[in-house]
Amino acid sequence: MVKAIIGRKIGMTQIFTEEGNVVPVTLIEAGPCVVAGKKTAEKDGYDAVVLGYKDISEKKVVKPAKGAFDKMKVAYKKYLKEFKLDNGADMNVGDTVEAGIFAVGDVIDVTGTSKGKGYSGTIKRWGTHRGPSAHGSGYHRGQGSMGANSSPSRVFKGKVMPGQLGNEQVTVKNLVIVKIDTEANIIAVKGAVPGARNGIVSVKKIKA
Repeated sequence: MVKAIIGRKIGMTQIFTEEGNVVPVTLIEAGPCVVAGKKTAEKDGYDAVVLGYKDISEKKVVKPAKGAFDKMKVAYKKYLKEFKLDNGADMNVGDTVEAGIFAVGDVIDVTGTSKGKGYSGTIKRWGTHRGPSAHGSGYHRGQGSMGANSSPSRVFKGKVMPGQLGNEQVTVKNLVIVKIDTEANIIAVKGAVPGARNGIVSVKKIKA
């Protein structure tokens, strides 16, 4: 991983290029983040950098986390996330990571939590077909046959069923940065990213 940062999804808008083309973009408040810790191969078995995002008051920090922050002598942060960066060895605890680490044209992956849509049936959740519309069919929006009852006496793995829709981690890959405001730490990404407005996302550039 070449670059990474934690941010907040502001929302979607559109910008116009110099040629007059309209580009749908998602605005992300990328950082500022602080290096709140480091993992080393000697001590932890792998190398990684822990980034912290969004200041939080001392009274809202649990005691184990407070002790770790005090030991590292960094400000209390609400969100922490590990990244295995190629240049992680060159970063020190307390360093600040801002949107300026990215450049226009960078191809990134954005990970967030998708919108939760509650308990849904198979038609909405999986796109299955519905049954006949006639009154006498007795089957309209059901999930279909569950399989034979005597043999094999079980439901096969992979059977699509009703359940929780959304509210899961989703990564959208190969998005392109079209504009960066380094003063406000805002990047404009072409296309949509997972989650609702104000949702926390992680932005990663995998390839150099």
